[in-house]
Amino acid sequence: MRKVLLLGASGSIGTQTLDVIERERDQFVLTAFSLGHRVEYVDIVLANHPSVTRVCVQEKADYDVLTKKYPNITFYYGDEGLVQIIDEADCDMVVNALVGFSGMVPSVESLKKDKILCLANKESLVVGGDLIKDLLKNGHGVLYPIDSEHVAIAKMIAKSGIENVEKILITGSGGPFRKMKREELASVTPEQALNHPTWKMGAKITIDSATMMNKGFEVVEACRLFDCDPSFVEVILHDESHVHSMLKLKDGTFVADISAPDMRVPIYWALHEGNCEYKVFKSPTIEGFGDYHFHKFDPSRYPAVKIATDAYSQGGVMPAVLNAANEVAVHAFLDGKIPFLAIEEVIKDALMRISNEKNPTLSDLIKTDKKTRSYTIDATRRYVCK
Repeated sequence: MRKVLLLGASGSIGTQTLDVIERERDQFVLTAFSLGHRVEYVDIVLANHPSVTRVCVQEKADYDVLTKKYPNITFYYGDEGLVQIIDEADCDMVVNALVGFSGMVPSVESLKKDKILCLANKESLVVGGDLIKDLLKNGHGVLYPIDSEHVAIAKMIAKSGIENVEKILITGSGGPFRKMKREELASVTPEQALNHPTWKMGAKITIDSATMMNKGFEVVEACRLFDCDPSFVEVILHDESHVHSMLKLKDGTFVADISAPDMRVPIYWALHEGNCEYKVFKSPTIEGFGDYHFHKFDPSRYPAVKIATDAYSQGGVMPAVLNAANEVAVHAFLDGKIPFLAIEEVIKDALMRISNEKNPTLSDLIKTDKKTRSYTIDATRRYVCK
């Protein structure tokens, strides 16, 4: 029986993780969770999971109210509370479903405490990948990805052997604007950008899908997880989102992981630590996998991917600059402050202006994040929507 701490219980990945746990009560028990501002979910989760003894919320005001309402539950709040709940909860598995930079420190802390880390927070590996790899290399904890693409890659490598792989192919839908020319994107609205064709996700990741920054992040994640260079990873567009990634093998054949676009599948795999039945498919051609549609990725149409991989190649604090600038720019777009295409320009500006620092510590990354956000907030004022 795995004792689970779920970080980000009210988000898309968090609620689907709860679904999986509730279906598998003989194997998993929820002992603690966190959520942000949607505190109405506290009542729901506690009612469904009486095993919970610790909860973290974002705001001190909510902490005060809930502490009085539930005197038998230990509550925490804020970023410090996320670290405290990891340190004090009775758990052996942490599911990190937090969004953004706020999820990185909890990932590091989970591994320091030798937890099983099921990771949906992309930013942990993008920003703090070197720290996380060092912890894993030194025997601290174990990590299982939750991203559908990286779960697919892990499954296929387990079946095929990394020594037989010529290239990793990460599939992407192209987002809601995949049929539009780049010049048509100048006037798209947040409402249009949030209308993803196949996945139902939170606002931030949905905008990252529209710019395809999420694919840039996923290439970086693949490099971190599978110890490879960005040149070993290729992005390919796929309309239906049923083929979650592919491998091209050295003998010329292709291997694919195929299932409906449902995040419960990779969540299940991660919670079971990869110990579950699954099938991968092999074909001499990409077209042989079925009635699916694939398209060549055009980096000039989606420059965010190269922006991300270039930042990764520079190393040091540049991935932290990339992430912080992207978070600020995405939220500025969602708030109607900058046009869609300015997201990339704001990020490039920050990457040029913020100085690199090699071999950063966790403290260095936190400082860089704050510095970049401050700079980028000012920079967005130069791209105001007309």
